[in-house]
Amino acid sequence: MTASVRQWWRNNAMSRPAVMAALVAALAGCAGGQARNDTFGLSGVGEISGPSARNRQILVPQPSALKALDSEQIVIRPTAAEIQYLASSQWSDSLTKMVQAKLVQAFENSGRLGGVGKPGEGLAIDYQVVTDIRAFEVRMGGPATAIVEISAKLLNDRNGTVRAQKVFRATAPVRGSGNAAFVKGLDTAFQAVVADIVGWTLASI
Repeated sequence: MTASVRQWWRNNAMSRPAVMAALVAALAGCAGGQARNDTFGLSGVGEISGPSARNRQILVPQPSALKALDSEQIVIRPTAAEIQYLASSQWSDSLTKMVQAKLVQAFENSGRLGGVGKPGEGLAIDYQVVTDIRAFEVRMGGPATAIVEISAKLLNDRNGTVRAQKVFRATAPVRGSGNAAFVKGLDTAFQAVVADIVGWTLASI
């Protein structure tokens, strides 16, 4: 255990159960070699209220993200400058594909668009919702906190101009212990961000 980790451990007694679970999982992963990873997905967002845009069709491309985020691994940040991955756990697909799928689902569930789809599905598109995943991680520099931050641009597909852009960010505390608690925090923050993106899009087009 490094000096920085020891100091964090002394200063954050309330977060110790969750951290202990992660450390135990890490040691188990190293010792077992052949241990299977628990696989997690992201929850869908229910119907979201907003202005009707039934005369508009939108395209949701796969988001961009740094390589450290765009994988099946679940990101943990012990410090602002350090990236680790949650041991013995993984997403069910690459993060950018999962986020794209849940955004499309959320727009469909709103029931307020003429159409929504992914590239290659043959829609006559009015706008693209272009996103970049800036953060999708649990930060440990204090009480364990899940953070999701996604920037979004509304691109007019007819003339290539940006109609609006905004950065969406949400946090959620990690409650309880074990890897599932880390994922639950990320899922909670993600659902809040998705709901905000959909509502903002409907109001902007």
